[in-house]
Amino acid sequence: MNTKTYKIKGMHCASCASIIEKTFKKVDGVSVAEANYGNESVKVSFDETKTSPENLSQKIEPLGYSLLIEGAREKLSYVSEMRAKVISAIPLAVISVFVMGWEILGKYSVVPAMSFTVEEFFHHLMPLFATYVLFVVGKPYLLGFYRFLRYGKANMDTLIGIGTSAAFLYSFAVTAFEDVLKLFINVEATYYDVTIIVITFIALGKYLEARSKLKTGDAIEKLLNLQAKTALVIRDGKEIEIPIGEVKHNDLIIVKPGAKIPVDGVITEGKSFVDESMVTGEPMPVGKGVGDGVVAATLNKTGSFTFKATKVGGETLLAQIIKMVEEAQGSRAPIQALADKISGVFVPVVLVISFVTLGAWLLIGTQYLGFSQALSFGLVSFVGILVIACPCALGLATPTAIIVGVGKGAKEGILIKDAATLEKLHKVNTVVVDKTGTITVGRPTLVDIEILAKEVGHQGIPMSDLREQEFISILSSLEKKSEHPIAEAILNYSLKKNIKIENVSNFESISGKGLKGTISGVEYFVGNVKLVEDLGISFDSSKLEQYTMQGKTPVLLVTAEKVLGFVTVADEIKAESKKAVADLHKLGIKVIMLTGDDERAARYMASLVGIDDVVAHVLPADKLSKIKKLQEEGRIVAMAGDGVNDAPALAQADVGIAMGTGTDVAIESAGITLLHGDISKLVKAIKLSKITMRGIKQNLFWAFIYNIVGIPLAAGLFYPIFGWLLSPVFAGFAMAMSSVSVVGNSLRIKSKKL
Repeated sequence: MNTKTYKIKGMHCASCASIIEKTFKKVDGVSVAEANYGNESVKVSFDETKTSPENLSQKIEPLGYSLLIEGAREKLSYVSEMRAKVISAIPLAVISVFVMGWEILGKYSVVPAMSFTVEEFFHHLMPLFATYVLFVVGKPYLLGFYRFLRYGKANMDTLIGIGTSAAFLYSFAVTAFEDVLKLFINVEATYYDVTIIVITFIALGKYLEARSKLKTGDAIEKLLNLQAKTALVIRDGKEIEIPIGEVKHNDLIIVKPGAKIPVDGVITEGKSFVDESMVTGEPMPVGKGVGDGVVAATLNKTGSFTFKATKVGGETLLAQIIKMVEEAQGSRAPIQALADKISGVFVPVVLVISFVTLGAWLLIGTQYLGFSQALSFGLVSFVGILVIACPCALGLATPTAIIVGVGKGAKEGILIKDAATLEKLHKVNTVVVDKTGTITVGRPTLVDIEILAKEVGHQGIPMSDLREQEFISILSSLEKKSEHPIAEAILNYSLKKNIKIENVSNFESISGKGLKGTISGVEYFVGNVKLVEDLGISFDSSKLEQYTMQGKTPVLLVTAEKVLGFVTVADEIKAESKKAVADLHKLGIKVIMLTGDDERAARYMASLVGIDDVVAHVLPADKLSKIKKLQEEGRIVAMAGDGVNDAPALAQADVGIAMGTGTDVAIESAGITLLHGDISKLVKAIKLSKITMRGIKQNLFWAFIYNIVGIPLAAGLFYPIFGWLLSPVFAGFAMAMSSVSVVGNSLRIKSKKL
């Protein structure tokens, strides 16, 4: 069995996903078919000897769908095609609104009525506009109508297709056979404007949604790009460069400074510092020597080394991360909007009502009004029901609120990938955060300075006159010649404070302990506690323990006789983290921190910002497992992270949230990106989701109110009692007003404070 995930062209709603699933499951050789409307994809397990992707695509093409076998290129072409159609339709819709408004206002003398010449001009122009919009831009909705007629499957496209087709066909019949029909019905009103406006607005919403989903699958491509393309191996005593796919188990591979490690393995010769943030998420490069393991796609920072390949191809940790992201992205998390849920009932009910109404007018109305009048009222009622029931407001209820919500989010620095993500976010009750880059700034920083000596020794300056910058000047002057990653944090601090860098002579690196050098005739040592012990200097190291328990790394400055002081380097907590966690608690949300860091340091960090729970020493698979476990407990989980190691968990979570300062892979795996890595924006994102979902529910209410009131009125239910019959002009006006109320309500989201 071959299991693959394909993008689907033409999938617009949850009903589409259901149709595709049922069709695939009937194909010989298919064992599993899971369509995911949220990212417009389908996961299929099939026997390649019995069927193929091309065959599967052919099965759904008559239904208006197809597999995007070539991936992003076809998807981009599809979105470009949608854009061209929408751009061509918008001017026609603007003209239609203008004409409709002029006709209505002219009837009540608000503006001068149209002259005969202008009226005749638009009388011939509007059918051309409507024909183009319905049969070119509205093709997906006509296919929705076709699917309903042939397969009995209804979705939002079906509702739009029936309403706009009925309006168009009625209007076309009136236009073509005006002289004949005017003896039987009122031929003054047509519904071309209804067809044009409805399809244009719905198509615009579909295009904006499709554009936001365009990069859904980019995470896998970004992960694949992390791999080294070649490896420098030793074969037959010679160094040769080969493609990564040709690396075999037990090959000896040379890695030079600045190169990516091609596969997983164990170092056999040499030493270096390796940036493993891709795996651990921790910013500090890790010292590696003989016997230590290295991981594919991590970056060698300084020295050269040779290692033996132990895992190649799909066995490497990076390959496993890619596999986990694929599975998490393809897993089912259906978001079924209320409009989609009721569409299967709404369409047949409206059709039954319209035909029953026409029959009732002919059977009963003829007895009292005569056949001509009854037929006229019956046809007007029949089309009026379909027009007023045409789900313009129903179709706009969700997209307009989402468009406004996403736009407001962007202004606040919250980038939302798709509507499904925004909808899910308001239900979240648990937020899982990575430590590095999410709660912390994500890079080593000098955080503490402790000066211990009574005099520094440099130029004989007494303690009372010793300035902090003098201490840092000596330290940073020595560290400037160091290759150790901690040196960068110290040098950045001195650069920020404009501290002078002195000349250093007799510089020497002391392996595993630190370094030494001479400044102005005085020999200084910089390093760890082991270096101090080797120098035989008496020093109480217990003071350093409280710093190491906090996840800080001490760096001591000493002479041959005494310890002058020390600084600590650590990944600093972001200024906004504590308030963000407190605000999440106010929303009733539990906050859990996952980190690959030491547990004591992690718990200390969590206590500073008020996090509820901590899970330390976790690898990418552990993070993914924790997310799954929380979901199994019935919790709705949002995961916030910034590293490649977070990608599987971000994809698995109900809502993945990436820090904008993080890796491209994390950003592509997540549904939401917070610009500038500001975690306080997470609180705003959740509030935005709640406001937007409230707006959608209000929109659906107004959409249904128009139908509930309008359909009986259009049917003539109140005609025998009150003489009320909805005229064609007001049927179109009511339909338009339902859209105006929905759009207006959606625009209110802009004014809401987050």
